Amino acid sequence: MLHRPGDELKRLTPRNNDQLLFDGLPWVDRAQAEHDMFAGVLRGRGIEVLLLATLLEETFQASGAARVQGVAKAVDARRLGHALAEELAAYLRGVPAPELAHILTAGMTFDELPIAPSAGSLVRRMHHGADFVIEPLPNLLFTRDSSFWIGSRFAITALAMPARVRETSLTDLIYAFHPRFLGVRRAYESHTAPVEGGDVLLLGLGVVAVGVGERTTPAGAEALARSLFDDALAHTVLAVPIAQNRATMHLDTVCTMVDVDAVVMYPAVRDTLAAFTIRRDGSGGVHIAGPEPFLEAAADAMGIAKLRVIDTGLDHVTAEREQWDDGNNTLAVAPGVVIAYERNVETNARLEAAGIEVLRIAGSELGSGRGGPRCMSCPISREPTIV
Repeated sequence: MLHRPGDELKRLTPRNNDQLLFDGLPWVDRAQAEHDMFAGVLRGRGIEVLLLATLLEETFQASGAARVQGVAKAVDARRLGHALAEELAAYLRGVPAPELAHILTAGMTFDELPIAPSAGSLVRRMHHGADFVIEPLPNLLFTRDSSFWIGSRFAITALAMPARVRETSLTDLIYAFHPRFLGVRRAYESHTAPVEGGDVLLLGLGVVAVGVGERTTPAGAEALARSLFDDALAHTVLAVPIAQNRATMHLDTVCTMVDVDAVVMYPAVRDTLAAFTIRRDGSGGVHIAGPEPFLEAAADAMGIAKLRVIDTGLDHVTAEREQWDDGNNTLAVAPGVVIAYERNVETNARLEAAGIEVLRIAGSELGSGRGGPRCMSCPISREPTIV
């Protein structure tokens, strides 16, 4: 599942881009062209691409309950006041499905309100026209974070940053009400302890690594581990502490799987990345060991002698630059085949020297939100060997 960038990116300005978690103002037409190329590479490998906006429209067409719930999550009476919230919700429940999907992703300003001014709304009288009635979701582009799949089950995450909280409500609606997903079971859901999909790496069958840092908390990692054990979806979960800063917001910004026994990794963390190993104990609880070096813990959990490591960059400056530009954030579409941004020249060359096939895509505009091909994809169905 991908989300083709749309009008939500046109809402970004120098005044709000930091709050909305973008480091720049993307050229939207170019970002769309780059994303189309990304989707085309996937389709060229025989992969079915589902677009989130299309799924959302179809969900609203199929279910009145989805429409009501989607509007309820987007219209915040605490911020808009009772009168305006009621008027706006009533209006939105009646608009066509494509328009509703667009509003809930791209947002709406006070100037765009389609309802006549109410004499009873102080909020409407006092807000500026360009202020948002419904906040846009520019980070919806990164579909990895709001949900992830383990086997045939999906997990709805809890996103840590205020600008992203509502993303999970849209993903949840799709899985709950879209005809394609009826009957699919949940693996994990948390509204209290943050877990984001970019921190979750499937290292092998039954082995899951969870980054703990800026976005995912220790409580979230523990809750996820217990849920996966309860559903027999994993036998080992590795909790991996990472630096709490924007450059390393998720585990997959410093390390991703590129083959069944290989990772691409930011060299600055190779010798310091550690892991706590969580397994089920005999009494139904969990046993936590460590910390120990991540590469050793991962290889042990995967049942292999050693995990091959491909470093990003030949020197500290190159490595840091390419890590910032998501050189480590590759998407494995098959064992030994990854999609990567073309701009990370050194990293891609090192991957190919190690026998990994690299499918290059442009990312000059897509990368302005600090996310690479892995961040922009939510794999729904995998072959057992695909990471």
